[in-house]
Formats: sequence, structure tokens, C-alpha cells
Amino acid sequence: MADPWELWGVRMGRGSRPTRDNFLVPGDRCGHSDIDFIVWVAARGDDLVVVDTGFGPEAGRRRGRELELGPGAAVELLGFRRDRVRTVVLSHLHFDHAGNLGDFPEARFVVQAAEMSYVTGSAMRHRRLSHFYEPDDVAEVVRLLFAGRVDVVDGDRTLFPGLDVVLVGGHTRGTQVVAVQTARGRVVLAADAIHFDENLADTNPFPAMVDVEHTLDGFQTIAALADSPEHVVPGHDPALFRRYPLLDVDGDGRIAVLHETPQEAS
Repeated sequence: MADPWELWGVRMGRGSRPTRDNFLVPGDRCGHSDIDFIVWVAARGDDLVVVDTGFGPEAGRRRGRELELGPGAAVELLGFRRDRVRTVVLSHLHFDHAGNLGDFPEARFVVQAAEMSYVTGSAMRHRRLSHFYEPDDVAEVVRLLFAGRVDVVDGDRTLFPGLDVVLVGGHTRGTQVVAVQTARGRVVLAADAIHFDENLADTNPFPAMVDVEHTLDGFQTIAALADSPEHVVPGHDPALFRRYPLLDVDGDGRIAVLHETPQEAS
């Protein structure tokens, strides 16, 4: 069996949104909820993998979001050099997951074929779908593809022993999750397949999606991949930084240690 991975989530920024907007069926929810923007870092020996890269500063400003910490700086906060990152997995190409690609000049980027087809195809003529994307970010991925630095995968793939990408779709056509074998078991970075713990617990998805059925199927896939519900890590939930031990290197409590056992239940 391969050695386990160490795994962290680093908060890059925080926003707020009406709570009812986080659920397909909002019910009587009211008030506002925080939403965190997170970069995920997995390390094992000489292997260093980043999952998602947040939003660019200018794109964030236009959309009312502030980038507090870029993904390259997040990697350095953990004590690694950003030029050591040779693999970056992009769960999908929405603006808050695919900016700042220049932070990792030595990396190859892993994107699903379905996502590449989706963002460069006719669906983007619909503003309701395209507004989630930054054209400059998509163009940068295409430029990197022409430079030979994008691995376009079609479905599930093992990238390293103990680290797999799995296509779930639903949120976008090519949304993928990342399963990581840690010392406490197999953890699934759900990205935007599951925004908040409550989405999964109530089988009530975040409403931004292209396919409800695939989103719900994705919930089942993620549950089967993870060793338990406590091994599912949602993509935007601030509770992450209360639940897991924190690596406090900058006084902001922005680094959750995901390879360690949660301190409280979901």
C-alpha cells in the first residue's frame, strides 16, 4: 500500500450570501451565511498537488469578492515552494476555482474533457451559464493546452497512488472530485459537487447546476468513495475551520489539517 498523503485546506477569501440561495429547495431559511473560498494542498514525499486555484484579484473585485491570499502564497504558507507544484487539479473552471494559474509555472493542469467541451461550446451563448466563468481564465487554460501543459482526462483517473480524480458532473458538465488516501482514511474533496455539509445531509443541492439528476448521483458517488461522512469535505463550508485541527502559522486560523481526525461531528 502506498504511503498516505497529508492534506490541507487553506482559506483564500470569504464572502456572504443569503442562506436560502444555498439550497435548491430553500424552505423557510432566512438570513445570510458565510461562504469560504479554499485551495486544497496534498503532499506525500516529493509529490505536491494543488486542487483549485481560487479567483483572480480583478475578477474578485468585479464580483464583490476579495482575494486575501493567492494559491501560490497558500502553498508557501505551508512551507513548500510553489515551483515544486507539478500537478494542479481544476475541479471545474468557474471563476472562483480557475484563476491565478500563473502562480504555478512548473505545473500541469488536470481538467475533464467534458468541462473543456462545455466551456468552449455552444452552452456559453447563454448568459445564465457563462456568467460563472471568466473568459480570460478559460482562454488561459486553452493557451496552456496549446503549450502542452493541460492533461485533459475523460472520466476517472488515478493521478498518483492514493490520489484519484472522479468525474461527477452535475454542477457543471465536467465537475470532478478528488479522492485522497490519508492516514485517517480516504477523504473526498467534493469541490462544488457539494458546497456545504447541509447540502449533502439534506440531499438538497446548491442551486447552481446544469443537471439535477447528475448532481444527486454525484452525492451518491461521493458517499461511496469516502470512508465515512466525516471523510467528505465540502467545497465552501466555513465549518471546516471549526471542525478540523488548525495549523496556525499566520494567526488567522486559515489552514485546516484534513489528514487529522475532525474535532467535532459534521
